[in-house]
Amino acid sequence: MTSVQTGTLDRTPESGVSPVKTSAERGMKIGELARETGVSVRLLRYYEEQGLLTSHRSASGHRHYTAEAPTVVGHIRVLLAAGLPTRTIRDILPCIEGPGPDIHPCVQNYLRTHLEDIETQITTLQRSRTSLTDLLTATENFRTSSS
Repeated sequence: MTSVQTGTLDRTPESGVSPVKTSAERGMKIGELARETGVSVRLLRYYEEQGLLTSHRSASGHRHYTAEAPTVVGHIRVLLAAGLPTRTIRDILPCIEGPGPDIHPCVQNYLRTHLEDIETQITTLQRSRTSLTDLLTATENFRTSSS
């Protein structure tokens, strides 16, 4: 049996008239989401594996994302740029809304803790840099004094 599309209706002999889903109703395919966000398909799949992004599968197995997916990907990118690990992003993503992103106060503790961790790492790196500089200076002094 054949199906004939006429505008937004799908006429089939068995079922009469049924609405055809628009692309917005079906959702955005992964390639479309990648183009819109500038994020590779591979990275979008990784976000999904990490529980940061959700999709539903079509009957043919293709991923489809909601209209909000580009905004969610934007939030993920902002949080990754802030140095947050994906496990933390997964925990706090439900507390983020809008394209802004608008972050609820419930996220402050996560962000504050992460900032403290970064500051500790910076302090450690500064000490390492000072020690390495001292070692290089001692090496250069040794080389000049033994010449």
